[in-house]
Amino acid sequence: MNIKVVRGNPTPEELAAALAVVRVRAAAVSEAPSGAPGPRDAWSDPARVAARRVPPPGPVSWARTYWPA
Repeated sequence: MNIKVVRGNPTPEELAAALAVVRVRAAAVSEAPSGAPGPRDAWSDPARVAARRVPPPGPVSWARTYWPA
């Protein structure tokens, strides 16, 4: 693994901390099963968008889906 400092002048401690983070992340990626999905991203969670449950389908369900602003 080759890492090059492009800008700045890090101290040996800063460089060691950055390398430790890169090594831990690389080890975690290599240990993860290849077919298993990763953790679910909060942005893709539908519960984040809907504050309450959507009503079940029915003859008047369209009237219960209105969310006033």
